[in-house]
Amino acid sequence: MRKNACLLMVSLLVLASCSDDEVLTFERVGADKDEHGCIGSAGYAWCAKTEQCERPWELAEKVSVENTKEAFEAYCNEG
Repeated sequence: MRKNACLLMVSLLVLASCSDDEVLTFERVGADKDEHGCIGSAGYAWCAKTEQCERPWELAEKVSVENTKEAFEAYCNEG
C-alpha cells in the first residue's frame, strides 16, 4: 500500500511539472490541399491538361504513359 502511495505521489509530481506552453497540435489528415484543391497526402497532383486532380500512377495507366514524375509533368503540362 505504501508503495502505491509513493508511486502516486511521484506520478502527480511529474504531471504537475508538465508545462501548458508545450501543447501539441496535429494537422488533420487530408488537410494539405494545394491551390487547386488537390490533396497531396492522398497522392493527388494537379494536371492542367485534364483540368483536375490526378494520381500520377492512375493517369499513367489510363493514358498509357510511363509512371514517372517526368512523364506525368510532360503529359499534364502539354499545351
